[in-house]
Amino acid sequence: MTAEPADRFYESHGLRLHYVDGGNETAPPLILVHGGLDHCRNWDAIARELQPHFHVMAPDLRGHGDSEWAKGSSYSLTDHVYDLSRLMRFAELRDAAIVGHSLGGMISLAYAGTYPDRVSRLAVLDGAFLSRSQSAPIHEQMSRWIDQLDRIGEREPSAFRTIEEAALRLSTRNKRLTPELAFHLARHGVRKGTDGLYRWKFDHYQRARAPYRLSSDEYVALWSRITCPTLLMWGEESFLPDPKAAGLLAHFKQAELQKVAGAGHWLHHDRLDVVLASLRRFLDAPQPAQAR
Repeated sequence: MTAEPADRFYESHGLRLHYVDGGNETAPPLILVHGGLDHCRNWDAIARELQPHFHVMAPDLRGHGDSEWAKGSSYSLTDHVYDLSRLMRFAELRDAAIVGHSLGGMISLAYAGTYPDRVSRLAVLDGAFLSRSQSAPIHEQMSRWIDQLDRIGEREPSAFRTIEEAALRLSTRNKRLTPELAFHLARHGVRKGTDGLYRWKFDHYQRARAPYRLSSDEYVALWSRITCPTLLMWGEESFLPDPKAAGLLAHFKQAELQKVAGAGHWLHHDRLDVVLASLRRFLDAPQPAQAR
């Protein structure tokens, strides 16, 4: 993808949602789904390399990037799965390959488990995990959720005088970001207000943990329905547990795990070379000539 990807919009649940399209429409479709507090342009390095072999599309989740914010919603996983199904129908995609990171991986897993015949291959970057903690009584979950919403509503969002300041904030979250990548992520992740200050594009309300969440058993039920080849990638320095040690592979029909050394949660930023080589192999995309 040598040129800037094209901006596209579609409607889901009354929201105007954004995605970027790399072109090459006659090639097999590939959807890249970002994680929470992120945006579609965080995939640019991967999309650029895979675009010659795929019709690459990357959506902004509702409440993120250049997609509309939900009104009075908690951004549940099921809402995001619905949005992905709308994108698939809007773009008339068949047998799409999907790569998802973090929350995007959870969404992709749930979609592939709901519609196993619509996904050709599925790669999940640090987005497969199960909560083993006991759920609190429902009245505690409800009151905690209400308190979270109140605090978010009272909070003044972070503001930056320059994009460079926002990039510096990103670098404090991930020490491995190069200055160039941090600036790229910040440039597409902030919006300038009428006061001249930059603020994150994502809706802070999507941080709230609603009490109506899928249980671990429900996640497993969806994962066990996935029929396509599945690649789970995990950064060895991630805050999420090792999927193999957690026994997650037993819940899939045909899944493989790749552990990535020298990488944390954002493994596609930390070890782009390793992640890209693995995706090329898994998606059956030719390696670049110099790598052969």
